Amino acid sequence: MKLRHSLLTALSGLMLLGASAQTQAESVIRIGLGADPDMLDPHLARTYYGRFVFAAMCDRLVDIDEKLQVVPGLATSWAWSDEGKTLTMNLREGVTFHDGEKFDASAVKFNLERALTLPGSLRKSELSSVESVEVSGPLQVKIHLKTPDAALLSQLTDRAGAMLAPQAAGKADFVTHPVCSGPYQFDSRVQQDRIVLKRYEGYWNKAAYHFDKVIFLPIPDASVRLANLRAGDLDLTEGIAASDVKTLQGDARLSMAKVTGLGYQGITFNIANGKVDANSPLKDARVRQAFSLAIDRDALNQVVFEGLYTPANQAFSPVSPYHVKLPVAPRNVEKAKALLQAAGVKTPLNVMLLVTNNPTAQQVGQVIQAMASEAGFNVNLEMSEFASLLDRQQRGDFQLSLSGWSGRPDPDGSIYAFINSKGTLNDGHYSNAQVDSWLSEARRTNDTATRQTRYNDVVNQLQTDMPIAYLYFEPRIFGMSKKLQGFKAWPDGLVRLAGVTLAP
Repeated sequence: MKLRHSLLTALSGLMLLGASAQTQAESVIRIGLGADPDMLDPHLARTYYGRFVFAAMCDRLVDIDEKLQVVPGLATSWAWSDEGKTLTMNLREGVTFHDGEKFDASAVKFNLERALTLPGSLRKSELSSVESVEVSGPLQVKIHLKTPDAALLSQLTDRAGAMLAPQAAGKADFVTHPVCSGPYQFDSRVQQDRIVLKRYEGYWNKAAYHFDKVIFLPIPDASVRLANLRAGDLDLTEGIAASDVKTLQGDARLSMAKVTGLGYQGITFNIANGKVDANSPLKDARVRQAFSLAIDRDALNQVVFEGLYTPANQAFSPVSPYHVKLPVAPRNVEKAKALLQAAGVKTPLNVMLLVTNNPTAQQVGQVIQAMASEAGFNVNLEMSEFASLLDRQQRGDFQLSLSGWSGRPDPDGSIYAFINSKGTLNDGHYSNAQVDSWLSEARRTNDTATRQTRYNDVVNQLQTDMPIAYLYFEPRIFGMSKKLQGFKAWPDGLVRLAGVTLAP
């Protein structure tokens, strides 16, 4: 009996050691995010932070490289018809979704049609040129368009091209139990705390990915994210604040990756969304111009961002070939006052500005508050969690809102949905038929010169209409442990984990 007891004890010890070794062998990367993503359905989501999760969880039909060129994803090749109204895509063989369902042409048809018809889908305007999707073979689809669309391929590199498992996507709980086909599958989520993904063993390119788990940790305060990184509780974090760059660079255990981004930050004016008063002064473009003229963008950059950001007056980043070389208007308080007087506005004009509840956004809001007061605006700041802020924008429950866009490689993806009268992200309900026409013309042609001309027209018109007061372009600054190898910062600001490893 004693011998048997000793043997069992020894075996139990070995089992515990084995379990411990297995646990220690599990490779995990912990990534800090500036806010908790909204819903984890690519067709309904709109936050930048959700795109980090989708990049690891949901393969797209096509992707982009570091130079923003479209490259194969789940589609291995594609070709346009001569008239530019049919896109034929050949699909990757041997791909399965996380629930084991097969990826094929029927799945692509399901996904694109879902993105176009699902109530509340924010991808509708991105895919509005699509007339029908034809299954032309088990691994081939033909996307038929109403009109040529130069931006369509670029749209398919992001959420509009994300492939979801059809059977799972038909269930009511998909938002809380998403199923895609990427290298990592959904494991669990605790709102405002963490999102956990685990390796998908059936992934077609599994050898390129080296982590068993990916944990996204939303931490709104950039300085707290950096403190977590320095303490070893994070391996990588996006959104390093400009004020923290020197601290990061001074820590021998950490490294930094920085790239000029495609995104912008601005103030959206609610012109006609929701229960807007018929006499709202924001309906008058002169009032919106006045608010914009009250802001010194250079000073804002220096005070909040230590000169690392770039003042903006448009949606197109300087890294975009479609960036319009138009000088940013200097602050002009006297002109702002004159515009308010011409619009018949009694000053001070009380306005409410929605601001995300993180220290950087609050500081931007406070600087704008002080500057605008000198021109006759009494700006009240209302703090909100990021996803809630976007929800309020969409519902029209705001006057002014400080928010932005992470940018897209094709210019259409950074402006059409926000400015077109029927754009799904046009939260202020701005409408100008001439601007709509220019945007549609730019969409329909592949001729670069024509597109540049039309976008130039749009950018110049928006200086007068001012539906959005663009403030600055954001660089994408990442901090990471020096143990993390193979990570690169891309202009779209997303984390791509292929080839990334973490040394012991």
